[in-house]
Amino acid sequence: MKSNKFLKNHRKFSLLALLIIPVIFLSFTDSPKKQFTREIDFNFDWKFELQKDTVIPAIIPMKDKHWRNVRLPHDWSVEMAFDSIYEGATGYLPGGVGVYQKHFKTPIDKTDENCYILFDGVYNNATFWLNGELLGENPYGYSPVYFDLTDKLNDGSKTNVLTVHVDHSRYADSRWYTGSGIYRNVKLVTTNKLHIPIWGTYLTTPEITSDLAKVNIEIKIKNDSKNSNTFSLSTKILNQTGKEVASFTEDATLNTNTENTFKQILQVKSPELWDCENPYMYKAITTVTQNGTLIDQYTTPFGIRSLKFDVNSGFFLNGKSTDVKGVCIHHDAGLVGAAVPKGVWKRRLEKLKACGVNAIRTAHNPYSEEFLDLCDEMGILVQNEFFDELDYAKDKRKNYHDRHDDYITRGYVEHFQKWGKSDLTRTMLRDRNHPSVFQWSIGNEIEWTYLHYRYATGFWKDPNDPQNSGKYWGSGPILSPDEIKKRYDANEKGDYILTETATKVNDWVKALDTTRPTTANLVVPQTSLVSGYADAVDIAGFSYRNKDIPWALKHFPDTHITINENPGTWDDWKQVIENPGVFSIFMWTGIDYMGERHGDWPQKSGWGDLLDLAGFKYQGWNYFKSIWVNKPHISIGTLPIAKSGFKQKAISGQQLPENSNAYNWRDSNMHWNYEDGETVVVEVCSNYTIVELLINGRSLGRRSMSESPDRLFRWTIPFEAGTLTARTGFDGQEIIAELHTTSKPVDFNFTTDNVLLKADAYDVAHLEIQLVDIIGHPVKTEETEIEFDIEGPAKLLGVDNGARDNVQGFQTNKITTHKGRCLAIIQSTNKKGDIKITAKAKGLNDKTIIISSK
Repeated sequence: MKSNKFLKNHRKFSLLALLIIPVIFLSFTDSPKKQFTREIDFNFDWKFELQKDTVIPAIIPMKDKHWRNVRLPHDWSVEMAFDSIYEGATGYLPGGVGVYQKHFKTPIDKTDENCYILFDGVYNNATFWLNGELLGENPYGYSPVYFDLTDKLNDGSKTNVLTVHVDHSRYADSRWYTGSGIYRNVKLVTTNKLHIPIWGTYLTTPEITSDLAKVNIEIKIKNDSKNSNTFSLSTKILNQTGKEVASFTEDATLNTNTENTFKQILQVKSPELWDCENPYMYKAITTVTQNGTLIDQYTTPFGIRSLKFDVNSGFFLNGKSTDVKGVCIHHDAGLVGAAVPKGVWKRRLEKLKACGVNAIRTAHNPYSEEFLDLCDEMGILVQNEFFDELDYAKDKRKNYHDRHDDYITRGYVEHFQKWGKSDLTRTMLRDRNHPSVFQWSIGNEIEWTYLHYRYATGFWKDPNDPQNSGKYWGSGPILSPDEIKKRYDANEKGDYILTETATKVNDWVKALDTTRPTTANLVVPQTSLVSGYADAVDIAGFSYRNKDIPWALKHFPDTHITINENPGTWDDWKQVIENPGVFSIFMWTGIDYMGERHGDWPQKSGWGDLLDLAGFKYQGWNYFKSIWVNKPHISIGTLPIAKSGFKQKAISGQQLPENSNAYNWRDSNMHWNYEDGETVVVEVCSNYTIVELLINGRSLGRRSMSESPDRLFRWTIPFEAGTLTARTGFDGQEIIAELHTTSKPVDFNFTTDNVLLKADAYDVAHLEIQLVDIIGHPVKTEETEIEFDIEGPAKLLGVDNGARDNVQGFQTNKITTHKGRCLAIIQSTNKKGDIKITAKAKGLNDKTIIISSK
């Protein structure tokens, strides 16, 4: 490893810049290949301390000798204890105020180079200093931000101190769990005075055929030197094997202290296209050279793909009609809070893809760059959403309009007028090269904050009780568009007009990208359609108002209408099947998330349809796999009739179609353990047209798809111990699903998804426990405490059992199972070696797993 002084001098004279510490490097230059360091991982060796109040210290940097050592990303809220004294809106965890500091040597020669610090996300109200000099602030916790450190760096060998003050004392400022702190990655970026700025490229693929793809790339070049500079600007496109498939080179001159955008057009022959089944990625390597010396190098990963949206025929990806099988999710991931390792997201996204999900809606804010990288790699479409509030605030406890003036719930509305355009711009500059991003959503259910929108519909009768939804949830439109428009025009407006604000935000988006459509999640679509709000964006996305779609298609045939948020029923998916222009659903939600609970302690999380908070599958995962995946599938869920939402019918064994959209099936029991004779509703999901149910080999009859309006085959039967079997198939291709009555647990299965970790302090392994009986069948009705012992170079991130009412702290090594199962996550360190994990349960034999860290 060379010294910093060597690096400063060597960069002036050589094509080679050596690594300092773990880096994200941008490579591929002329042969022989060289490595060029531009971005340095800046997550390590931070100091952290919680503060007693919101007062910004008078002296910065602060004395931090006795502070905690932390490695970023870091979420301090998830380290705390759940407590009913906090708000259920954010999962009964506190916020607070924290300060981070990092000491580092000056990494550049300030006369020839620049240095920037890039934060992908800090939640929230963050203020930044270097060596006591203010760099700036960033109130929004979801937008990336960077600062130029160059002029504030110390000369010589004197250490620099970077200070970040994070004020999340208004901890219930969102309607869900947000996390607290520097919860996303941080990079140090060093460049020449002549360089490509951060987020300095914009790449599009406007023309694609099977023979040729045109690749347009806009490249910003900035010259911060004291002299005019002549240089060579070159872009090479490499395929996934590293082979060069296109190139372009031009000579240019840039005056001192100026910036210019250069446009290059390259052509890729026989292009591999990015789609959900084959997410093929290319790299555009752009270099700046002077007299043969490499000055700067910038890598733009991208995919070649086309998007088409048609009001009558829907969505086409690469010319192929594509139904968007989407889920909404929030940005936390259970025991890791909002500081989510990439491997944790990967496990969750793999499970979602396995049941047919091909799209994510980032409800209701921008996610991390790392998350979008994964979606690029895995072939998952992303509706990138910017805001949950615009001009007016929501009630953080119960959605709708703001009804409180307490300090802790003051949120982004306090900043939107000043910061909205900046936050959106920085997010888009970072995200617009990701092929996974196929829509920009300007906002979520914004109409709730404009009271006159709801009154125009005729659903709400009492202006003094705007929270009372009247007939909103129970019926379709009751007024004509003309009547709604008349009521809208007559209603009193506030200081802001939603149509005007939406048009303004939409214009911000279009100034940066016109290759993707804009959308908004419309929760009062009748009024939004007549008021002009729906026309402010390209696509009107309905939220829970699927009953209005036939009405909307009739009266607004030129408006492209689809579904951006929905409960996740068969009736929702039927809208896509029956209306070609309606191309998407985004189920609420794909995964449990913390927060959005109100006075129902200890319920800290909920609403997941497919995965629970620990990433375990609900029965809803099986249901949607039977709808979305064209492979044979069958599975069984059971519910005691007393908890099913159904009423007992006089005819035993009758289906129960009158309640077919009840939600209990999402978390129905995947076991067959009840009291003798207890009446149980058996719900079988399958993509076959006829299913037979058997108990202990005795047939209980068949059900057909035509009898099952929600694609759930139901029987109502008295419990009988033994084996419950559902079977289907034809042409000799029989498939079955079975549930077994189990005895007490006598053992447990102990498994991991990763037996080889990278010794990089990032890689993770998920360790799962499932109790089993003497035959080896999963026991899901008995619980026991599991203890995990970790030996070797790994960190235990925490434990969870996925239960929504589990309020045990995550960061411990003991957990009581739920449904007979639990989870622990470990993370590698920078050290290599074997990691020994032992799971213990009272009365059961210990189990051990060995994982290698290399």
